[in-house]
Amino acid sequence: MIKVNVEIKNKSWQNKIKNPKKYLKEKLKIVSKTIPFFLKKKINFTILLTNSITMKKLNRKFRKKNKTTDVLSFPFFSRKKLKSLKEKNIYLGDIALNYEIINKRAEKKNFLFEFDKTWVHGLLHLLGYNHIKIKDYIRMNRLEKKILNLLN
Repeated sequence: MIKVNVEIKNKSWQNKIKNPKKYLKEKLKIVSKTIPFFLKKKINFTILLTNSITMKKLNRKFRKKNKTTDVLSFPFFSRKKLKSLKEKNIYLGDIALNYEIINKRAEKKNFLFEFDKTWVHGLLHLLGYNHIKIKDYIRMNRLEKKILNLLN
């Protein structure tokens, strides 16, 4: 089972998604059947729905980059540590999402698709995936696409 805590720090989100927690709960039911790590565990994480100003502050504070970004992930465990955990109750970490960037991308596509794409990407980072090396990018991208195909 996987649960998400949703913190809304920018009301614009609710213009696009009336009840983000309910929306994510439905999507996570699908995700939990896709990723073997979620089986027989109680997984929890938090998503902060915010704006460009807050994202820029977080990016500067935690990544030393003085610019906004679409998603930031703050994993509590490395991938290696996650695999070795014996606990059944696991808090994965936090994800922050930027409304303005997602909304801008959605002008060409669908807002919910862009939202799903961004939070799934953040969740994979919480699970220890990254895209620093090309082989890691390919692995992460393949799983991201698999999940998005199931969600949409």
